[in-house]
Amino acid sequence: MTSETTEYGPILKGSGASDYERYIRTDELLSLQKTAEERAHHDELLFQTVHQSSELWLKHACFEVESATELINDDKVAGANRLLRRAVLGLRLITDQLDMLEQMSPWEYQEVRRVLGHGSGFDSPGVNQTKVVTPPLGEAFHAQLDKKGLTVVELYRRGREFEDLYQLAELLVDWDERISLWRSHHFKVVERSIGSHVVGTQGTPVELLSHLHENRLFPELWDVRTTLTEAAKLED
Repeated sequence: MTSETTEYGPILKGSGASDYERYIRTDELLSLQKTAEERAHHDELLFQTVHQSSELWLKHACFEVESATELINDDKVAGANRLLRRAVLGLRLITDQLDMLEQMSPWEYQEVRRVLGHGSGFDSPGVNQTKVVTPPLGEAFHAQLDKKGLTVVELYRRGREFEDLYQLAELLVDWDERISLWRSHHFKVVERSIGSHVVGTQGTPVELLSHLHENRLFPELWDVRTTLTEAAKLED
């Protein structure tokens, strides 16, 4: 063992040949996928990798939304906006990686599907957690509006006077939009994999997925666009 190896050897507790492995806990992380002997099909590793990494990003995104909500309630809107940008980017990442699932053959996916049991995206802890953290975020935003004596329409018409709050409103739209885009892309992946006039692993018709992206988390922030357009017409 050289002096350099001794000097820069691992000092953190845990298993792993380096501090990187011990801090990231790569031994545990990389053992969470089925082994080659356990896989029913080659593409199981792809399927597990996409879904496990999605759960990690969703965990992080929801953590940032919760933290941002606390900051908003403490009147620290600018700091909250930075965290929400991270959360929105996390949703973008999980949406983009759905492209990987489209690399599976529809026929070969049937072999993967047979070993999923009743596993369904409806049971995703990360997706379900977005439904938990989103309402308090909206409530915190509206509390800020009330403190400023503003309606949503007034905020958008006077955005430069309340820049941080305006940016917060737009980040809520980003969060809403990114969840909708993920749902839409997810539906297309499912449709591309198993078809549209079939039932999923929990007996749910695939067609039901096609409408989920239409659900709006902050409808008032979408409706304000129509209100502003109509108001602009009257001023012409």
